[in-house]
Amino acid sequence: MFEKFGEFDSYEELNTAAAAQKEEGDFQAIYDIAEENGLDRNDAEDFINGDVPQFCNPLMAAYGKLAIEEKDLKAPQNIMQDWINYIRVVCDEEITAGKEDFCLAVRSKSKSLKGCLAVLLKWSFDKQWTVDKDIIKAADIDASKVTLGIPDMTTAKRLIREYYGGK
Repeated sequence: MFEKFGEFDSYEELNTAAAAQKEEGDFQAIYDIAEENGLDRNDAEDFINGDVPQFCNPLMAAYGKLAIEEKDLKAPQNIMQDWINYIRVVCDEEITAGKEDFCLAVRSKSKSLKGCLAVLLKWSFDKQWTVDKDIIKAADIDASKVTLGIPDMTTAKRLIREYYGGK
């Protein structure tokens, strides 16, 4: 992750780097910055062509970092994939509400997808409850006790907001 250009801490840093490369005429470097940061090649091309004034915005930068970090997880599955999607939903909700702070925190070097997933996993472990024995029997599971602890979407989104935004 972030081997060639390093990890950018903000969308502003991404914009500054891309603008410097554009000034130098190094369009391949702009495409490389986009690829390394999970940004769409077509958006980079729009920036190069002058169709948009900046390389990326807070939402694009947050989504891009999540995409790169998700790739690093080697195909998260099931509930963890849902949790990653919840992070994207919270990004959308916050931007729609006119608040970019959450997206800025997702892009920040001080926060990571693994750190957020760890918070959700810890909550899941700490909040395990014993599954009713009739459900265990109906599931045809040969166990005297089964526990489960997965946050509902509202709780997961709250935990996500607390991790990234401290709210």
